[in-house]
Amino acid sequence: MGCLSLSLLVFLSWFLFIPGTHQLQSSQTQVLLQLRKHLEYPTPLEVWNNYRGDFCYSSSSPHIVITCQDDSVIELKIMGDKPTKVSKFNGFAIPNQTLSEGFSMDSFVTTLTRLTSLRVLSLVSLGIWGSLPDKIHRLSSLELLDLSSNFLFGSIPSQVSRMVKLKTLTLDVNFFNDTVPDWLGSLSNLTLLSLKSNRLKGPFPSSICRITALTDLALSHNEISGKLPDLSSLTSLHVLDLRENHLDSELPIMPKGLVTALLSNNSFFGEIPQQFGHLGLLQHLDLSFNSLGGTPPDTLFSLPNISYLNLASNMLSGSLSNHLSCSSELGFVDISTNRLTGGLPSCLSTTSDKRVVKFGWNCLSIDPRHQHQESYCKEVHLKSKQSGGNGIGVLVGVIGGLIVMVVLVFGFLVLCRRYCSREASELHLLPKAVADNSPTGFSSELLANARFISQAVKLGTQGVPIYRLYTLEELMDATNNFDQSTSMGEGPEGSIGKLYKGRLENGTYVAIRCLALFKRYSIRNLKLRLDLLSKLRHPHLVFLLGHCIDGGGQDDSSVNRVFLVYEYVSNGNLHTHLSESSPEKVLNWSEKLAVLIGVAKAVHYLHTGLIPGFFNNQLKTHNILLDEHRIAKMSDYGLTIITEEIDKLEAKGEGHKSWQMTKLLDDVYSFGFILLESLVGPSVSARGETFLLNEMVSFGSQDGRRRIVDPIVLATCSQESLSIVVSITNKCISPELSTRPSFEDVLWNLQYAAQVQMTADGDQKSDAASQT
Repeated sequence: MGCLSLSLLVFLSWFLFIPGTHQLQSSQTQVLLQLRKHLEYPTPLEVWNNYRGDFCYSSSSPHIVITCQDDSVIELKIMGDKPTKVSKFNGFAIPNQTLSEGFSMDSFVTTLTRLTSLRVLSLVSLGIWGSLPDKIHRLSSLELLDLSSNFLFGSIPSQVSRMVKLKTLTLDVNFFNDTVPDWLGSLSNLTLLSLKSNRLKGPFPSSICRITALTDLALSHNEISGKLPDLSSLTSLHVLDLRENHLDSELPIMPKGLVTALLSNNSFFGEIPQQFGHLGLLQHLDLSFNSLGGTPPDTLFSLPNISYLNLASNMLSGSLSNHLSCSSELGFVDISTNRLTGGLPSCLSTTSDKRVVKFGWNCLSIDPRHQHQESYCKEVHLKSKQSGGNGIGVLVGVIGGLIVMVVLVFGFLVLCRRYCSREASELHLLPKAVADNSPTGFSSELLANARFISQAVKLGTQGVPIYRLYTLEELMDATNNFDQSTSMGEGPEGSIGKLYKGRLENGTYVAIRCLALFKRYSIRNLKLRLDLLSKLRHPHLVFLLGHCIDGGGQDDSSVNRVFLVYEYVSNGNLHTHLSESSPEKVLNWSEKLAVLIGVAKAVHYLHTGLIPGFFNNQLKTHNILLDEHRIAKMSDYGLTIITEEIDKLEAKGEGHKSWQMTKLLDDVYSFGFILLESLVGPSVSARGETFLLNEMVSFGSQDGRRRIVDPIVLATCSQESLSIVVSITNKCISPELSTRPSFEDVLWNLQYAAQVQMTADGDQKSDAASQT
């Protein structure tokens, strides 16, 4: 009887226990299924369609991870396929790839909070949109929150400050547009804070300096302004990324353990602190595109671990010490576009495959073809001192300027009465030349009022030669009357106009492109177009130095030819380098990525740096030139603005907007084939577009890649880096326009591939060192 009672007790215990456990698992399952419904059944969750088991024990994949403990979900990671793509069209940002209008962020978070034991939550690229509600703090056990690459906007809710267990907070690539919260300092356990690529504004919150556990801080690509405070209290900080903001103060003291500091594209001024030269763990320092002055500390170059040092496009002056020494780890140095004088220290001037040094457009005594005269740097330095010195002089100058303005305005009004009637009659004679319904969308009014969007000016290329007008006689002298011996041909198929190599009177070599004009423009209209083209200034564009208009007669409309004068880039084009067999000219995978990233930056600038944008940019490997440092420079860009080939669209009845969007996506498609040629080499790509499109299937397997991918690429790349580029290449050459990525997406993927490759190279180097 005793045994029977004991058996009955065990049975009842088991019976009572099982329903409770089943009910708990069912509750978690229902929450997950409800979340899937909120997210409108994303592709990564299709594996749940026919799954009848316990989701806590389902297999993980790169796109979805579920981890459970004690029958509760403690980790949920979902990687979607809806990147934060923003189409920039006619100067406006238009988000797409979002969930439907029926999506409710409030309801979604309410459902999420039923996973009360959740410690890790990562919901990336799922098209989530709306304002993040305060109730997110109910996930009080969270240690990691990642909502990157979505469409969240408004402010980051203050209730997040109550989530004191958070160690990682990542909200990159969203549309948060309030100030950076000052309550972040209350998250004392935070080790990683990343709010990159939002629209956050206001000052840098000083409370962040209280998070002593912080190892990674990334606030780049926002609109943060004002002073950057002393960061030395962040004793655990290794990575600091504040690129592309509006910070305008002197550089503060940095933490001693800093490994990476990215501070480019701000408005930092003053001298580089000597303390930077004592950051013994620093490996990567980027201070480019600021307003820093003085002479950089010698110790920066000899830091024991420094591998990347970029000081380009500042106002650095003085001479570098002849005794300056460079760290053996230093692989890249850029001091170009500053005001430096004197010679180049031997450790920077010695040619080496292990170190790339860029030093153009200073006033150095080396390589005079790419330097200013020393007087230029002294004049600029003198002007800056004078402008900061005499307040009375400034006041007198302002008053004098006002008087001059009044006189000029009065004179203008007098002249205008005489001239306007004549101008109107001239324009009336040539209505087609200035029509506002041109299929290019480049009407005279638009051309005259073309404007840069905010970030384009910050690219500024200080030290670039001033754009000027050339006479036909100057160009004839430079080319020996356009002798056949100076002809560089008409370029590859699809190039526009004949190209000549010339040597100006001052000894500078230039490339001169002659364009025959079959479209009739008024001089005014043509000059407006050329003026717009002259505004294009980017480090990865071949600089347009000036032009010459050759008229065929007295009639204002009878322009025969236009000569465009470019800088001469002597190191060949990408097509040649891809087909080179000599070891010193072959590009390895990292070098190819650097070239491709440079071109992608240039094209992205052409699309978005000026309103209206420049599309249909003759993208091919023949038109990507490499300078002596293997820096990519794109040629033949923007020429459709002054050629007639655009008129072919007029017969098809395509409007300006549809033309613009189509040509933007055509540039993406053309760039896809540049990527493809970089992967397979020109010998394979020469077999034709159809062959390559069919062979893209081969990239999906290791054997297929070994068969078609360039052996040099295979020998020098990591598989992960290669896979990223293969994936974005597939998207670029998609036959469906709607599925092609934006150039922002292309650029992001290439930079990510380069970062992955750099990490792989570093690991390989460490492994090799440990074995010796």
